[in-house]
Amino acid sequence: MTLPPLTVKALCGEAAAFAIAESKHAEPSLYGVTDGKAVGTYFEQKFRQYLSDFYGFEHGNSASGIDFPGIGVDMKVTSIKQPQSSCPYRAARQKIFGLGYSLLVFVYDKSDDPTTATGTLQIVHTVYVNKDVTGDFQTTLGLRNILENKGNEDDLIAFMFDKHLPLDEIEAHEIAKGILEQGLRQGYLTISNALQWRLQYGRVVDAAGKIDGILRLS
Repeated sequence: MTLPPLTVKALCGEAAAFAIAESKHAEPSLYGVTDGKAVGTYFEQKFRQYLSDFYGFEHGNSASGIDFPGIGVDMKVTSIKQPQSSCPYRAARQKIFGLGYSLLVFVYDKSDDPTTATGTLQIVHTVYVNKDVTGDFQTTLGLRNILENKGNEDDLIAFMFDKHLPLDEIEAHEIAKGILEQGLRQGYLTISNALQWRLQYGRVVDAAGKIDGILRLS
């Protein structure tokens, strides 16, 4: 039997349903677990297995760097206490033009029940972030303000270096030309400079359902 291909629409629908079901599930293997990475691994593996029963899709690997490379979506599972995660650093331009792929973000609030020795992940937010708005909020806001105030290529480059973006002069000129030619979408992630990008999701959670490109699924 050939399974139907996984689409972004199907992924979003299944994510919403899975979040509701998982929020009611008491899991013995999660009892007492405080390591966010272990919790995320549990949830991600369970969701992928759930999807594989109903859809055919390409599984992520170290080469692709994202969970669903066939539809250009990466999955992130994070605690409500500090909704953030890391992602592979590819180039400084990701902070300006976006990561290059979309995000499916599950934000959980974990609780333990000592009576049953189980842990439960209450999924408090499920959000889909289109790749077009995965740039850094403050960086894109500043560059867009320069454009609105008739700034030129030199102004854009000066701003990028003031922000200590990890790029050289050649790349800065290429990015500035691209912004002047194509414009720039406002990003909604908070992306910290590092060898791995550190992504923070507080703003996308707040903006979900209010901004074009950020969907609140549950």
